[in-house]
Amino acid sequence: MKFKHVLVCMARKPNPMMPSCGSKGADQVAMKFQEELMKRGLQNVLLSVTGCLGACEMGPVVVVYPDGVWYGNVKPEDVEEIVEKHILGGQPVERLRITHPIEQMGV
Repeated sequence: MKFKHVLVCMARKPNPMMPSCGSKGADQVAMKFQEELMKRGLQNVLLSVTGCLGACEMGPVVVVYPDGVWYGNVKPEDVEEIVEKHILGGQPVERLRITHPIEQMGV
């Protein structure tokens, strides 16, 4: 299996009325990824937590590189499916896949 880099947005906005991945349970998503990767011994998958990735309304947001696949509204119970189908199987989980808002604008 080729190297993968999984990014989990953990950003929290100062105004609690504004959407942010951190306020929607991103910490639990990141912890579940860590558990799954360790359980499966996937040493060629790097997990990183990040600041804002700019898709706050769709958070928690997860990005898998080098594939460039963006996932939105990810819950801890979705992580095993992402690892199994995408990380190990090479097939993105379409039901969670999103298009970044900037890309939607055609920029």
